[in-house]
Amino acid sequence: MNEPRIELRPETKEDWWEVEALLDLCFAPGRTALSSYRLRDDIPPVEGLSLVSHDELGILTGAIRFWPVRVAGQPVLLLGPVAVHPTHQGEGLGALLIRSSLYRAAAKGWERVLLVGDAPYYRRFGFTKLDKVVMPPPTNPDRVLGQELVFGAWKGVEGPVTRWDTVTD
Repeated sequence: MNEPRIELRPETKEDWWEVEALLDLCFAPGRTALSSYRLRDDIPPVEGLSLVSHDELGILTGAIRFWPVRVAGQPVLLLGPVAVHPTHQGEGLGALLIRSSLYRAAAKGWERVLLVGDAPYYRRFGFTKLDKVVMPPPTNPDRVLGQELVFGAWKGVEGPVTRWDTVTD
């Protein structure tokens, strides 16, 4: 039996609304009311790291996005959302999107990644709980996870997560 062919490539401006429709399908209504969206408002996703996948018919099957934020004035990638079309869930596509994009992030010189998610799922990708990094409320602190793309990158980086365009002294 042939495995389905999946094309993985960077998201383009032309993909935006199709990805938004996938996110609406995969997540609860009101997803944009989450505090992480306030960190993203009017900030473009990181070019080349936000990926989309399409099947052999050209249908969008998954997407992952990354946004620049700051913690203690340091650059941090905010991973999310990541979504897989319901007809393709359980095929390992989410893992492919996560691993591929983290590899690209490291290759582009990013040192640390942050997300809000379920620790049991993201632990297999190397994410651990960040006790000293605070997302805007009402985020559950147990869901604030991070990964070092460079050894020691989270050491001493603590405090509130702020927007990329926040001016620091």
